[in-house]
Amino acid sequence: MTARRPDAAVIGLDLGGTKIAAALVAADGTVLARHSLPTPATEGAEAVLDALAEAARAVRAPDTGAIGVAAAGVIDPATGTVTSATDTIRGWAGTALAAGLAARTGLPVACDNDVRAAAATELAALREGAAGRGGGTAGGDGGPAGPWPTLIYAAVGTGVGGAVAAEGRMLHGAAGIAGHLGHLPSPEAEGLPCTCGATGHLEAIAAGPGITAHYTRMSGVPADRLESVAARAARDDPHATAAIVLGAEAAGRALGGLANALGADHVVVGGGVPRIGALYTDALNAAFAAELMPPLRDLRPVPPGAGSDAAVHGAAALTRTLPLHSPRTTGVLR
Repeated sequence: MTARRPDAAVIGLDLGGTKIAAALVAADGTVLARHSLPTPATEGAEAVLDALAEAARAVRAPDTGAIGVAAAGVIDPATGTVTSATDTIRGWAGTALAAGLAARTGLPVACDNDVRAAAATELAALREGAAGRGGGTAGGDGGPAGPWPTLIYAAVGTGVGGAVAAEGRMLHGAAGIAGHLGHLPSPEAEGLPCTCGATGHLEAIAAGPGITAHYTRMSGVPADRLESVAARAARDDPHATAAIVLGAEAAGRALGGLANALGADHVVVGGGVPRIGALYTDALNAAFAAELMPPLRDLRPVPPGAGSDAAVHGAAALTRTLPLHSPRTTGVLR
């Protein structure tokens, strides 16, 4: 069984529906090489695994220790499989991601959901800050032994993804499903179909396509994308304004309730939707604050603090924190 190599450079792969980003990351976090290529999303899982291997080869160095993959879908790090996914990548659900990539590259592979990997970079910074303030030291099992951060991380874009860390430890849950915030029940979405097949979930009203669809329902005027709705709101279209505000308020209420349930001390909201501007973020923040119990009254969502390399850094970090799936034995390296 191959041991972990903490001083070796590792490869971080960020797999999205349109692009694969790869980076060779040194042990100190320095990015040594980069590469990107289109995701063959319509060609099936085997083609995507081939593309991931190609991206890894483009940045690989002779002493590379492992590969970390941050991927779309519900990923179970323990088995290295995609347990559930939308049709953004054809045939992605059920893919043996870790085993397939390890076999193609000869390197051990760790994998996780892409939003959770990005959230891990935020969590690492928060944990370093807590340690610097004397917040505690990790226990012998790598878990927290003091007042570490409890983080809610939401990514609001074409869907609503997320991650949750409790007292410094990222939660994965059964089959890796923890943190999929878009599938919280939302009264604002009652009766609306969700991408998961159910109805009434947050994603159906708060994600970009959900806001766009709601605008069309109210106005009777088609809109091709969220940016078009935002442009109409900027021109004082009342239906566009109402659709954006409702989606933001739905997200804010859900996150505020979750903050109460978990006792969160950090809430991060990223993704493409918040970038449409203050109309969205102000409504989200106000709805969030209105839900908070008194001990949390000063808590407010903040944007992600990590830069453009957050995804590949988060992917690379998976090789230090999650099970590594060996190419030789198809077993798990702890």
